[in-house]
Amino acid sequence: MNKKTFQKVLIACVGFLIFVTFMAVIFHHFADTKDEPVSAKPNKVVYLTFDDGPSKNTKAVLRILKHYDVHATFFVTGQFPEYESLIKDEFKQGNAIGVHTYCHDYATIYASSEAYFKDIDKANEMIKRQTGMTSPLLRFPGGTSNTVSRKYCDGIMSTLSKEAIEKGYQYYDWNAENGDGNSSLDKDTLIHTALKEVEGKDSVMMLMHDGGGNEATVKALPAIIKNLKKQGYEFKVIDATTPVFHHHIAN
Repeated sequence: MNKKTFQKVLIACVGFLIFVTFMAVIFHHFADTKDEPVSAKPNKVVYLTFDDGPSKNTKAVLRILKHYDVHATFFVTGQFPEYESLIKDEFKQGNAIGVHTYCHDYATIYASSEAYFKDIDKANEMIKRQTGMTSPLLRFPGGTSNTVSRKYCDGIMSTLSKEAIEKGYQYYDWNAENGDGNSSLDKDTLIHTALKEVEGKDSVMMLMHDGGGNEATVKALPAIIKNLKKQGYEFKVIDATTPVFHHHIAN
């Protein structure tokens, strides 16, 4: 074999060895990683919740939810008995129903544990009339962090939050709101507040109201839904898998 031929053979052998080594590294990498879970960005979830209804504003809220193909959770009361049948409409549309008390009167419900659960039973009787079942979902008026209840019974929120769980209920506070607890706020303020409150949160429970004085909520709702969809949020109703979003109890 002359020198020139030898060089060609040597180069070919070296090239082959490099190729084999490269393929071995690739195979080893896939063999080691094929069973590793693929990391994915956590889903962004929002739970829209409405307190204080049903009322004259609830039908409009339901129309908007249906239009945008999203669902919400309604924590209902019996404050406006003429609109009680809307609970059935909420339920049939695929929304979740929770209890927000029947009378929503702080002095009555926060007078004692007995008074609170008597009112809850009355609210659940109303829910059963409209849906055929009672609800284990609770939201305390003012949330568990409210201190107004201290005016009527010292330590009542600590007692109620514990007893509710013992009785088979689960209560839900929130980690964002649109600010419509103040019914004098306008549509633009509610939109701005809601979107500011969700910033940096992948899991959101949004407090809103569909009570008798919440016309501005109806006007703000489409923009809030469209913006949350644009941000990639998935809309869910509260169920057994939902984070509880408990507040710090101050009474």
